[in-house]
Amino acid sequence: MASPVGRLPASARRLVDDLVDRVVDLAPHVPARDLATLRAHHPDLRAPDALAHKLVETAARATGAVGAAGGVVSSFELAAPPLLLSAPVQIVAETSAVVAIELKLVAELHEVYGRPAVGTPAVRAAAYLGAWTRRRALDTLNPTSGWGGVLSGAARRQLRQRLVRRAGSNAASIVPFLAGAVAGASLNSRETRRLGQQLIRDLAH
Repeated sequence: MASPVGRLPASARRLVDDLVDRVVDLAPHVPARDLATLRAHHPDLRAPDALAHKLVETAARATGAVGAAGGVVSSFELAAPPLLLSAPVQIVAETSAVVAIELKLVAELHEVYGRPAVGTPAVRAAAYLGAWTRRRALDTLNPTSGWGGVLSGAARRQLRQRLVRRAGSNAASIVPFLAGAVAGASLNSRETRRLGQQLIRDLAH
């Protein structure tokens, strides 16, 4: 079966390649908090599960806000057809913002359950990017699982396919009027919660 990337037209593949490069570049700079900082920010949430669910809900609200903002912008662009040319740029920007929020969530959930990635910042960022791509927690015996500081060809292909799916969700915000804001907010929040809940299931056992 052909990959979703392979079925895209050349212009869309270039857009996806640009998105992959952006995400790989931003991953080491995502400002995730360590466990001590998380505890200081949420002193009333001592149980790991309680803190983890709080982080998931906060991230879901944040990605929902990104989707809503994108929908509002698109409603104005659709009122002025020449501005529709910016739609692909909007999708890339929105998807990059959502991935940054979710990568922060991935890293912080691993901190909460005492299973952070190890190594240099680049290696840790690649490990969390791998966890985000696979929608699974890091393997405690092999935390990088093939996602070293420099992504292999196979890892990059996995990332491209995941980003195509995520960008497809973000494209829902490119809908006339404020319907796009509602769709973008709902889809982003739902996907973020799904990611967070899967990671919690993995990390809590």
